[in-house]
Amino acid sequence: MSLKQVIVVRDDLKLSRGKLAVQVAHAAIIGYLRSDPAVRRRWIDEGQKKVVLKVKSLEELMGIKYRAERERLVTGIVQDAGLTEIPPGTITAVVIGPDEEKRIDKVTGSLPLLK
Repeated sequence: MSLKQVIVVRDDLKLSRGKLAVQVAHAAIIGYLRSDPAVRRRWIDEGQKKVVLKVKSLEELMGIKYRAERERLVTGIVQDAGLTEIPPGTITAVVIGPDEEKRIDKVTGSLPLLK
């Protein structure tokens, strides 16, 4: 069974590409650091699969986070420092995993890819 990490971002914020890239990077690190060391090692060995998905609102984003927590998946939120495009404390993204793909897909499988 393969592992992946999913990062879900808010599409309603209309962040610049650079800002969005930084938020996704923050999320990836948060998920990595919160994961079990054995899972981290396996995920690294498998190539660190990541998928970035989008939601339309903060409410939808937090709903995904709560569903992931109910499934006992590693989660974390990204809150922006507010130095550039958005106010301080704005929640921009949620990370899930790394964990088993099937487990994460139960929570995020219906979300669209960020394009």
